[in-house]
Amino acid sequence: MLAQPYKILVVGPSWVGDMVMAQSLFIALKQEYPDCQIDVLAPTWSLPLLARMPEVHKGLAMPLGHGQFDLRGRMRIGRDLQSHHYLQAIVLPNSWKSALIPFFAQIPKRTGFIGEFRRGLLNDVRTLNKSLLTMTVQRFVALGLPAAAPQPATYAFPKLTITTEQQLAVCRKFEISGADLIEIPPPSALLDDTHQIRPIVSKILALCPGAEYGPAKRWPVEHYAAVARRKEEQGWQVWLFGSDKDKAIAEQINDLSGGICRNFAGITSLADAVDLLSLADAVVSNDSGLMHVAAALDKKLVAVYGSSDPGFTPPLHSKAQILDLHLDCSPCFKRECPLGHTRCLTEIRPEQVLAALDA
Repeated sequence: MLAQPYKILVVGPSWVGDMVMAQSLFIALKQEYPDCQIDVLAPTWSLPLLARMPEVHKGLAMPLGHGQFDLRGRMRIGRDLQSHHYLQAIVLPNSWKSALIPFFAQIPKRTGFIGEFRRGLLNDVRTLNKSLLTMTVQRFVALGLPAAAPQPATYAFPKLTITTEQQLAVCRKFEISGADLIEIPPPSALLDDTHQIRPIVSKILALCPGAEYGPAKRWPVEHYAAVARRKEEQGWQVWLFGSDKDKAIAEQINDLSGGICRNFAGITSLADAVDLLSLADAVVSNDSGLMHVAAALDKKLVAVYGSSDPGFTPPLHSKAQILDLHLDCSPCFKRECPLGHTRCLTEIRPEQVLAALDA
């Protein structure tokens, strides 16, 4: 009789960037337990993202919204998961309620940081040493290691897997064809060594001007527009990305740049955005979820930091260019600039971003 795989349930985070960084944990688990089966309990929006991580066996939709408690609902979900016979749960969020479902699922080993008084819910409780584990990704990876294991000197970067079929499908969906990007279906001459589609006429610059956390993380629209105009003059296509909340900002950038951009903000699902970003040659982004997606797609990336700390949540890409002025007032981690000037962003000039793109 074949031995059953070591089945692990990961309770995933609720932010796009954190979910991308969690792939480093999944890779570490596969290195520690090569035959393990990793399922991830996560918000529905993240399932297409998890489907592009080859280490994940299955993404399980979390029916309760972010911040929703619903004790009976969590009890019901936990009992439904009992039939999966998980041997370990790893709880990435630090909240008390996030540890309830693995407890109700009666998973024998339940791993997580102490968090909000969770000793009764977790039985493999870790103490977070913030001076040692200074980065979010390090904290995720540490939970996949034995409790006494030292923190590894290095960790694998996230790497999303996009198929040619997914690229072709998103091109058909948004009518990207012919001289704009590719021929559909493309001749084999248009495929590179990794069988990814590449442009046949011009290079593509993706701009990601949104930031879910707040305006203190958003580089000014005027600066984005200046970069867009310059790259368009050099023969590049410029694509704008973002959620529905970023639609107005993206429209401002397009207006200021003279309508030269292809604006995908607010009209794409996360899966669409990921697959479209896989076609780009370079990306300029605020510290946002799409920044982490671009890094995981191995794109040339310029990341603009304002109120947040690139030492805590950097783009996980060895060649990413990080622009940060290191002002005395930053990082402040505020949604809006408490001093009212946002100099940490406004004083990063378009010329600096353009130079980083050309480096």
